[in-house]
Amino acid sequence: MCNLADMIVGRYEEKRKLEELYIGKSSEFLVVYGRRRVGKTFLLREFFNQKFSFYHTGLSNKGMIDQLENFDYTLSKLSSADYAHPSKNWIEAFRRLSNYLETEDNSARKVVFIDEMPWLDTRGSDFVSGLENFWNSWASARKDIFLIVCGSATGWMTSKLINNVGGLHNRVTAHIKLVPFTLKETEDFFKSKHIYLDQYSIIQLYMAIGGIPFYLNQIKAGRSAAQSIDELFFKPSALLKNEFSNLYKALFKKYEAYEKVVSALSTKTYGLTRQDIINTKTVSSGGTLTKILNDLEESGFILSIPSLDKTINKTIYKLSDYYTVFYFRFLQGKKKFASWSDHIDDPAVRAWLGITFEQICIDHLPQIKSKLGIAGIQSEAFSWRGKSEEYGSQIDLLIDRRDQVINICEAKFSINEFEIDLDYSKKIREKIGNFKQITKTKKSVFFTMITTFGLKQNQHALSLVQNEIVMEDLFR
Repeated sequence: MCNLADMIVGRYEEKRKLEELYIGKSSEFLVVYGRRRVGKTFLLREFFNQKFSFYHTGLSNKGMIDQLENFDYTLSKLSSADYAHPSKNWIEAFRRLSNYLETEDNSARKVVFIDEMPWLDTRGSDFVSGLENFWNSWASARKDIFLIVCGSATGWMTSKLINNVGGLHNRVTAHIKLVPFTLKETEDFFKSKHIYLDQYSIIQLYMAIGGIPFYLNQIKAGRSAAQSIDELFFKPSALLKNEFSNLYKALFKKYEAYEKVVSALSTKTYGLTRQDIINTKTVSSGGTLTKILNDLEESGFILSIPSLDKTINKTIYKLSDYYTVFYFRFLQGKKKFASWSDHIDDPAVRAWLGITFEQICIDHLPQIKSKLGIAGIQSEAFSWRGKSEEYGSQIDLLIDRRDQVINICEAKFSINEFEIDLDYSKKIREKIGNFKQITKTKKSVFFTMITTFGLKQNQHALSLVQNEIVMEDLFR
């Protein structure tokens, strides 16, 4: 493999799988998918050092004729073939591809990379049939083909390829869902670019753009987190100022419905149930809403958090894409900011920091479990809402463990040590008591605090907190 693979930040499991598939002794059909801008194409180009037997990218918003002509053009550049006529359909186009590959060195692994595949499947085309024929009648019978297909439209990638019920059923031999960088990978990425920020600054940037490599790549050395956010979102030519208008449109054919759902979710910080979403009258109940929610979650834009009793209608759906949350809070509507640096101490910013830190904790559950020493213990994360006759409460993150323990987690983002005072202590005790009373759990309940710089030790902290996790632990 190319030595450049060692220069790719993170992606250790993905690189291991690519290496394993490449050195295999049979033909492989790999599907790579994930959110737009997450680095799918970059990973594959760099891993293979741009050395593909065939590399083609679909055209955005073009019809079948243009797609076929472009496919033929890619082939003609590689093979110097002078086709008498353009391919009439995708079966013919893929036959031309197989004919070309047969002229290649039979002793070498042939890596075929087709990027943005969903764009090739235009209305009225026979693209999937052509792909089926290419794989089933030719490629799978050989031992030297490594077919890699890639796309951001995760709904198409999963339904048409991974979960195909037709001719491609169970034909995909492997798939990789590429997800955003963790905090640790983000820190490593910045260091690889000679950008040295403390973890408190990194976590603030992460709250605005998440671990999306394309966004992170826009950060410049010598800028504070506030300066970087201003440059990304609020300057006249800011790259991400209008990203939202392209983000969902590029992924979903009926993108307006998807935007309506995320817009509805943006109105409730702690999420909505399915019925809550229906009540907003943005999308009617039924298969359409199910598909939208599944597609949004598979793409990483929303997160579904089951209730402790696993009642389906109590499942909470909440926005989990950091950019989308930031857009609705600060770039859209009447509360739109003109700049970021002028609002650092704005109450709206402080509220956003606190709420988004909770999302970061949810996204870094493996790190939290590792710090708790329960990485090897079976456990599940849930949310919980309950109301007794006297008191109602909500827990956004609890970890239900097989070893008869439940961790109730509270996340607090602050610039200094967090101090538990008498009022906060009373509030937490009421919440824990309400939880025990309503759920009637027989498990031990441990109260876990997750903070940026730790807890100020006082009588309330010592008597209340069983486990303490700090920002540094999330960077492991």
